[in-house]
Amino acid sequence: MLIAAIVTLGVGTYAMRLGGVLLRGRLSLSETVQRTLAMAAAALLAALAGTAALMADTHFAGVARPAGVLVGGILAWRRAPFVVVVLAAAATAALLRLAGLP
Repeated sequence: MLIAAIVTLGVGTYAMRLGGVLLRGRLSLSETVQRTLAMAAAALLAALAGTAALMADTHFAGVARPAGVLVGGILAWRRAPFVVVVLAAAATAALLRLAGLP
């Protein structure tokens, strides 16, 4: 069953990508729709990151994880190297958990 699901998702993904290539010349989108699609992708990514940062299963993840994400976000915004961003975020969360915060 798992292999069938993986194959189905793979075929569907390939079909969608192929459809985009084949319909590119036939389908024209207005500038408003193109801007909206670009913003929708960014909003979806932000919602996914926010959910992953704040939730663990169906409950609030606690203070440590969002604090680590905040530290990592600030360092990324300040253009710190990726390794520094990841290590600082992980260290922040680990130290807060070590201090007893959830």
